[in-house]
Amino acid sequence: MFFCVLSLHDSPIAAEEFKKLSSSQIRRAFAAMEFTDQVHWVERYGADGTLTTREMGKTRVGTWRVEDDQLCVDLGKDGGRGCYEVWISGNKVELRVPGSSAYPAQGVLQRPNR
Repeated sequence: MFFCVLSLHDSPIAAEEFKKLSSSQIRRAFAAMEFTDQVHWVERYGADGTLTTREMGKTRVGTWRVEDDQLCVDLGKDGGRGCYEVWISGNKVELRVPGSSAYPAQGVLQRPNR
């Protein structure tokens, strides 16, 4: 049994380590990039602060900014608004609501497909 515990710990199945990004790291990571689940939705973060989302055939346009080490989005009253901690591991990203145990939004950051 001791051997099994060691082999699981050293295996690639071990949990990935996510690190929280600072304000400057968030700006560099998201400007001119897409955050997507690669199937159902995509969020495009323009370098000028514009945010365009597509989900289930519906497009929304709003803004994004970085404030107090959080990514803040505003898609108006119909699309919602909020601020999130950004946690990253490679190109995998989680947007977590500070102080909440809610399941984070998960996806990948990638260059926009044009």
